[in-house]
Amino acid sequence: MASQMIVNSEHGSIVDVPGLQVGHFTLSERLTGCSVVLAPEGAVGAVDVRGAAPGTRETDLLDPANLVDKVHAVLLSGGSAFGLDAASGVVRWLEEHGIGFETGYGRVPIVPAAVLFDLPVVRPGDDPKARPQAEAGYAACQAASTAQPAAGNVGAGAGACVGKLFGLDRCMKGGIGNASVRVGPWVVGALVACNAVGDVIDPASGQVLAGARTADGTGLLDSQRALLAGERGKRPLPGTNTTIGVVATNATLTKAQAKRLAMSAHDGLARSIRPAHTPLDGDTLFALATGTEASPADLMLLTVMAAEATALATLDAIRQAQSIETTGGTVPAASAWQPSDKISHL
Repeated sequence: MASQMIVNSEHGSIVDVPGLQVGHFTLSERLTGCSVVLAPEGAVGAVDVRGAAPGTRETDLLDPANLVDKVHAVLLSGGSAFGLDAASGVVRWLEEHGIGFETGYGRVPIVPAAVLFDLPVVRPGDDPKARPQAEAGYAACQAASTAQPAAGNVGAGAGACVGKLFGLDRCMKGGIGNASVRVGPWVVGALVACNAVGDVIDPASGQVLAGARTADGTGLLDSQRALLAGERGKRPLPGTNTTIGVVATNATLTKAQAKRLAMSAHDGLARSIRPAHTPLDGDTLFALATGTEASPADLMLLTVMAAEATALATLDAIRQAQSIETTGGTVPAASAWQPSDKISHL
């Protein structure tokens, strides 16, 4: 009898994969932060970058042709390139706990990282130069656990926004979200921080959940339709967006197989973000395989599960987000914004 797929986006997450923990840290000085996925026993790691403007750390070592086959944490951070500094705090925390790659001269923690651009999101009274630094990464590790992670305006998703193709004044709130999918003995979980230049779509209905609003503020524009119809707006600078995340499984995989998992996870972004993988985004997804399930891996099934979990985690990020007040005005969230019936259908 065939196994039934069990999807869990409201109460599931990447920590449903045995061997992983998640911790968030959100700055009080400005709406930004970082999130860490810890793999204390190590996990086979891979990465796939599809956006044209990524901000990353330690991604070359994840190439299947390179030596190190396991990582000990993955960091997702706000703060643009400044946020990469938070990885130093993760490294320090892991070293203090005796976790890392054994060199004979000490253990060296392997911590790949990716950042998103949230620098324009400043609330009244915020310090615009506050960014996640080493202390933030360390604090995220201290907060890490196997409990269901928070979602929405926390960690790497604190300052995330979506729908920016027609100007920041018409965007909506993004965030960070969770999901997991189970089939038979395998589980695939995802953690996604959505800061896309495009809109977020419900793949099941085709409905735009959050994205660029119409110029009069009465509805959702549908950025892709607007572009195809010839409409042009205020384009954000390249690299000022990005969706980043981690997809993980309990399966036993090689680095090459984990790479395939990361590649397939991007299908989930393409289903839930429109347009995705643009020249203005730095879309980056990491894959982790903890190997706690010894059964021979069904890679075909796992790649399908990875795409599904990633899409669901992206939707969860948007549904859990909360509206914010910035120096430029209100950035509404899908959970609170009530547009009129005057939706633009180009």
